[in-house]
Amino acid sequence: MSRSIQFSAAAALCALLAGCAQTTPDIRVGGNDPHDMQLMPAGKATCLATSSGQNSHGAAATNAVRRSAGLPPVQPDPVLAQVAARHACDMATRGRMTHQGSRTSGPGPRVKAAGYAPAVTAENIAAGPFSQERVLAEWNASSGHLANMLIPQVRDYGIGQAIGPDGKTRFWAAVYAAPRR
Repeated sequence: MSRSIQFSAAAALCALLAGCAQTTPDIRVGGNDPHDMQLMPAGKATCLATSSGQNSHGAAATNAVRRSAGLPPVQPDPVLAQVAARHACDMATRGRMTHQGSRTSGPGPRVKAAGYAPAVTAENIAAGPFSQERVLAEWNASSGHLANMLIPQVRDYGIGQAIGPDGKTRFWAAVYAAPRR
């Protein structure tokens, strides 16, 4: 196995574990994304729209975890699903798993730019050859991702995916938010 293929496989497995929470939409700690990983060269990605069924399925999986923690459910939100899908597409096009977007510093500004006025935002990201079922299960089993899912104030949810230039690696983003009151 070549060194670059070994790196890609190892990076894809490590990439599964990246979650980020922001209690205010514009705060960045240190300005660096510790989850930033270049997984492959940039190129043409396959960007996918999130169906209402996919978004509802993700919200239901999140709600199962929230219910067991005594927290109120999240609602699937089409705006957040669109934000998540766009970020997944951006990551896939760049071949890079990161919370930082091409034009944004994190999930808060992306959500705000889409017209959602957030009080709280959080984001889980992943990259690898993973189905929605698998990525949801991995996030449920990861303490960092689980922490994002269990933010008590969160009320809305959206998920998105895109396929990287290699035609195999799926880039995932899930956005958790609560509107300002």
